[in-house]
Amino acid sequence: MITSYNHILVVQTAFIGDAILTLPLIQTLKKNYPAAQIDVVVTPRTAEVFSHHPDISKIFSYDKRNTDRGIAGFFRFRKKLLTPRYDLAIVPHRSLRSALLTASLHPAKSICFDRSAGNWLFDLHVHYKSELHEIDRNLSLLQPLGVRENISAVPRLYPSNEDQSVVDTLWKQWKLKKNCVVAIAPGSIWATKRWLPERFAETAKYFVQKKYCVVLIGGKEDRNLCEDIGAQAGNEGVLVAAGNLSLLQSAELIRRCNLLLSNDSAPLHLATAVQTPVVAIFGATVPQFGFAPRGKRDVVLGVEGLFCRPCAIHGGKSCPLGSFDCMNNLSVPMVVQAMEKILEMKITD
Repeated sequence: MITSYNHILVVQTAFIGDAILTLPLIQTLKKNYPAAQIDVVVTPRTAEVFSHHPDISKIFSYDKRNTDRGIAGFFRFRKKLLTPRYDLAIVPHRSLRSALLTASLHPAKSICFDRSAGNWLFDLHVHYKSELHEIDRNLSLLQPLGVRENISAVPRLYPSNEDQSVVDTLWKQWKLKKNCVVAIAPGSIWATKRWLPERFAETAKYFVQKKYCVVLIGGKEDRNLCEDIGAQAGNEGVLVAAGNLSLLQSAELIRRCNLLLSNDSAPLHLATAVQTPVVAIFGATVPQFGFAPRGKRDVVLGVEGLFCRPCAIHGGKSCPLGSFDCMNNLSVPMVVQAMEKILEMKITD
């Protein structure tokens, strides 16, 4: 039985939030096997999350939708991973493609969840506990190794000096001041995860009146939404960073803010990783899925008592009932109150 590992592979080709929440697994592996080379297989969109991380040796970007698409792309990508042979492969991602890729490498030992597609291709299966936070679920994959789980583990991100310099320039250009900046991330791939734009705008306007600067963040796909919210808020004191920053640059900007207001989407996990308090809005989804923030100051908001909630694990393009009560019933005063409570805690700590 192998008790020491020289080459470890972790496969996680899901969304950005999933990638961030895989980091504690990698960090715990490195702590227990400090001499091991730990490589990761990720998507091009999430590769930056793992950049500069001291616990990671190599990052393999699997472009499964473009250059590595199809059977030919699969085998072309596989060749990159054949040397060295991995002593251990751990796969939090539960897709059949991830299972086939891992099995094709013939690692000495492989571990997956019992709910994973293609779990018969793995040596060891760990029970998927839906009641756990995603960080703890991922850490449970280490149980067959006898590794003690770190229940206080949090993801760590490592923006480069260049990332910090980009944010420095933006900070100076916008004349932002420490302890006077609130970040808002209004976007999501899924429409039913997004709180109403006009309510984000009203919230932003409220905090500008309280002498805060409000920075709207997100990806390129969120820029139009953020510009619309900024315009509704009157633009004065509301700045749009969406589409201008990379993931790690966004993380660095969030780190410098007093708090983040976010839907159930990737930015809340960026905030967790840089220890910025979060007010997280959950509409179609619920914290019980395991993707809520869990810092000491973090607050999760959602409309309780709806028979239709949750309606889907990832949300959807529109409310199946047409009412959208999970977001319509969440008012601006409720959100503002939660945000002010965090800001007051920040001041008194």
